[in-house]
Amino acid sequence: MKVLITETLRIDLGTEQWECRRCGHAHGSARDNYKRGLLVHDRDPREIHKPLLDPNRYARTYSPDPDWCRILEYYCPECGVLVEAEYLPPGHPPLHDIDLDIDALKLQWKDREEMTEPAQAPDLALERVKLQRALHAAAHHRHAVGAGTDASST
Repeated sequence: MKVLITETLRIDLGTEQWECRRCGHAHGSARDNYKRGLLVHDRDPREIHKPLLDPNRYARTYSPDPDWCRILEYYCPECGVLVEAEYLPPGHPPLHDIDLDIDALKLQWKDREEMTEPAQAPDLALERVKLQRALHAAAHHRHAVGAGTDASST
């Protein structure tokens, strides 16, 4: 049984492995941090957040200082999909941001069907428009019927 965890990660409960949802590559034990099995790029934050002011003229340019901030990007080593990106102070270890109870997941999913895509929630904005149109049509129809009745009775 494979359980979807994020847009790019799933867990194979049979093998207890993190997997890439795009290519199926196994990243390592689901009981460990999934980031251990990924390629890491330590990006200079100034590549992403360009200075708003001329760095030759101003000490503070509204761009993150690489002495205070780094961006770690995690990629699947097989297909290259970006799995995660995080902002950390230099020297800080990667975050362990997903820590699941694998045994509880196995119990929870033992009688369920495997999901290959996430469930889609209803489009509430579309439902609201449909309801408004239906109410408008019903009100307009009553008005037209009422107007037609009044005209025929005179």
